[in-house]
Amino acid sequence: MRKNGAMRTGLAVMVCGAVAVTLSACGGSGGGSGSGAKGQAGAGGAVARTSAPPVDPKRIPDVGDRLQRRIPSDSRQVVAVYGEGKDSANSTAVLYTKSGTTWEKTRSWAAHNGKKGWTADHHEDDKRSPVGVFTLSDAGGVLDDPGARLPYTQSQGFQAPHYWAKSHWHDFDYVIAIDYNRLKGNPPDDPTRPWGDEKGGGIWLHMDHGSGTSACVSLSKPAMEYLLRTLDPDQHPVVVMGDKADLKA
Repeated sequence: MRKNGAMRTGLAVMVCGAVAVTLSACGGSGGGSGSGAKGQAGAGGAVARTSAPPVDPKRIPDVGDRLQRRIPSDSRQVVAVYGEGKDSANSTAVLYTKSGTTWEKTRSWAAHNGKKGWTADHHEDDKRSPVGVFTLSDAGGVLDDPGARLPYTQSQGFQAPHYWAKSHWHDFDYVIAIDYNRLKGNPPDDPTRPWGDEKGGGIWLHMDHGSGTSACVSLSKPAMEYLLRTLDPDQHPVVVMGDKADLKA
């Protein structure tokens, strides 16, 4: 049941970018050793080395101007998902919290994304997670509300079908909807896709099963519990996600 007490009705579940038949819901320092611009020998023969440019505390690290500009000005919570490579299913998720005008790293976790990697043009069943900046508005899962700040819908309708591998049975115990091709303000398993079915949907942060997903981003149970209890709609949380090269572009 959703926090406002409204009862759920049977919906066709979109799971991690794919339609589930029985469900209604668903990823150093540097320096030269030469002369001139890279360094200059002192009187004792030592070379003065340049250092890496300082990190700008007013920006999310390793995110280029293109995506940095898409982070809403009123957002004070960012989950950054740094994919290891364009075709890799491995990533790292970092929660940044804004204090004043500066971003501070709060927590970091190992994560997985789409089993085929990332794409800037996601389509249904391409097994790649979409690159971009997306709001985080709704949550839910099989388990009872752990104290989520986002609106939380608890339902057995999130249960992964048991004809899936057993390692996937708890994938949707906790989920946070990524607002890609969905209507905000609805339970994560709402099937509405404003851009059409061909653009995929049902893309979530959810529990990890140890390998790549269909398009979602998966994290450990403690990580999901922490995010559910921390992400606050009043702080306008977003996820910035993609492989490292695309994030920096």
